[in-house]
Amino acid sequence: MTATQPKNLVISIGVDTGGTFTDLVLQMDNQIYTHKLLSTPDNPAQAVLQGIKEIISQASDLGHIQYQLNITHGSTVATNILLERNGAEMALLTTQNFEDLIEIGRQNRAELYNFDVDQPEPLVPSPRRYGVVERMLHTGQPQTEIDCDQLGQLINQLPEVEAVAVCFLFSYVNPSHEQITVDMLQQKFGQTLISISASHQILPEYREFERFSTTIANAYVQPKMQKYLQFLDTKLTEQFGPPHTIGQPKLQIMQSNGGSISVKTASQIPIRTALSGPAGGVIGASAFSQIAGYDRVITFDMGGTSTDVSLCDQKISLTTESKISGVPIQIPMIDIHTVGAGGGSIAQVDIGGALKVGPESAGADPGPACYGRGDFPTVTDANMFLGRIEPNHFLGGKMELYSAYSTRVINKLAQQIGQPQTDTAEGILQIANATMSRAIRRVSVERGYDPNDFALFSYGGAGGLHACFLAESLSIPTVIVPPHGGLMSAMGMLLADTVKDYSQTVLWSMDQDILQRLSNRFSQLKLQADQEMQLEGISSDLIQYQLSLDLRYVGQSYELNVPFETKFDTHFHQLHKQRFGHSRPDFQIEIVHLRLRAVGLNEQADIGKKSKLLEQDSQATGQPFTQKVVAFGQPLITNFYYRRDLLKNEIILSPAIVFELSTTTVIPPNFTGYVDSWKNLILSPV
Repeated sequence: MTATQPKNLVISIGVDTGGTFTDLVLQMDNQIYTHKLLSTPDNPAQAVLQGIKEIISQASDLGHIQYQLNITHGSTVATNILLERNGAEMALLTTQNFEDLIEIGRQNRAELYNFDVDQPEPLVPSPRRYGVVERMLHTGQPQTEIDCDQLGQLINQLPEVEAVAVCFLFSYVNPSHEQITVDMLQQKFGQTLISISASHQILPEYREFERFSTTIANAYVQPKMQKYLQFLDTKLTEQFGPPHTIGQPKLQIMQSNGGSISVKTASQIPIRTALSGPAGGVIGASAFSQIAGYDRVITFDMGGTSTDVSLCDQKISLTTESKISGVPIQIPMIDIHTVGAGGGSIAQVDIGGALKVGPESAGADPGPACYGRGDFPTVTDANMFLGRIEPNHFLGGKMELYSAYSTRVINKLAQQIGQPQTDTAEGILQIANATMSRAIRRVSVERGYDPNDFALFSYGGAGGLHACFLAESLSIPTVIVPPHGGLMSAMGMLLADTVKDYSQTVLWSMDQDILQRLSNRFSQLKLQADQEMQLEGISSDLIQYQLSLDLRYVGQSYELNVPFETKFDTHFHQLHKQRFGHSRPDFQIEIVHLRLRAVGLNEQADIGKKSKLLEQDSQATGQPFTQKVVAFGQPLITNFYYRRDLLKNEIILSPAIVFELSTTTVIPPNFTGYVDSWKNLILSPV
């Protein structure tokens, strides 16, 4: 650190905790630093804290200079709690005679003609679901006032629980009965003994099953999530706080909607942090692709455990319909489709004797066989066997891999299915690619988009190994592989704005005064948003609002979201035709929900244009460092490049493999590539 540098630095770190690796990106002035280490699934904070320590020491010796430390963290804790079903012991207080609503659910079935489908167990078992004497009408008028004596008896009889969900009918119209219940619970248990989630606070929207399910999921993950966030926040202050920093480190938590929130807010509504890691990747991919001149991209994030894909047509796509481990979660999320195909996906023979890949994963421990601990062949082992991963260049040579172990498990699987070893390895990759190809079709073709009109933006630790093969199978004309592609989710977290979403169910028909009525209601939501964004520490001059409406034709049971503008009805007809192939301009439109997104702009979010990130390495040669034989259906002499050696605007001779710290990119013989002015690899079929 030189004497000419400013006294008060701002250091921003994005941290993405994945199933296999924990990724970190640090921004300091015009410098970008990256780091990657194995995750610690039993205690995710351990890898987070260790990674922050190592990347700060990598950046420089900051011992004699104070700095402001900002950290944005994408956590898998809430997601894993739902996947592993190890959340809180909890109770449900709901309108009497509706105790079993969450078990009955909706009547739509994924397997229409299967009458014996296994349904996921409710997060609250039947003995801990209690009916409260009360009933609110859809108008907001009480049909039956809440019986406080009966409620008090129920509260006194509650078993020992860590959390309670309060879900009454039509509380989104009139929450008074839920508020009374929350007050009585707090009087009994205090503010800290149990976690309380009320549906009018978590999801003030109609459709009671989805509202109940989302609220219950929030209560289920809240105790563990609170402990994790409090532990991490405390340790950050202890290890990285004053005297090194100016004040306490500021910890922001990534949300599934692509924005960040404070630790306090994330502790209150932790369900909004589920799937936050993939959301960070889409934020980064959208920003970097637009900088490079591509505003229509399909994002492809292949990690160690799973693959996440999303479609960005000039903007990021959002949805309010998601499921995690079979549990409906109806909060705003980036529209991401996830499949169980990653570098650690296990290849095995199914009961019918066919080769199967995933969704089971070797994870970080034991990991693929080539890590030296696992005994199962994985997608990574198949790539290793075919020569597409170099043992000496994984993680920049920081992690030793063992190709002999990959050969051993591939050979064992080949004997099981009676195929040559090379065919077996290529078969593993073809099956994984088919799974990921279906995911891309799901977010594009099945929604009225032609993949040929988009570029494939590839990132994640394993994305570059498979991107060209997927593009070829789907006729996608261009593949973009950004610098530090294996760290894109962490990179996106540095770009994330502070975001809070608000909604209100109205169920209005169109009339002459509709624009004025909508404007008045949005003004009320803005007042609430202003107050809460100030509590997040966002000044009013940095707040922007995005207004939208959920619309449907009268009689439909599903909605489409369109921006709130003068001709929003015309936009709805056009979107309906694109999505479903038809529209009915002569039909009456119903306004179901108003949605307001408050965005607190991130003043540090200019990482994509940082000059140091884009500078050509002065030592770059443009030449491969070696050539080796790699299997591409047949053995071919292949150029091996270091990413840092690639020169801008020069053609890369294929077949080629490009190595960098966070990922490896395979360029098959039928593709050509070059490095653009933003240091992206731009790959296209010949």
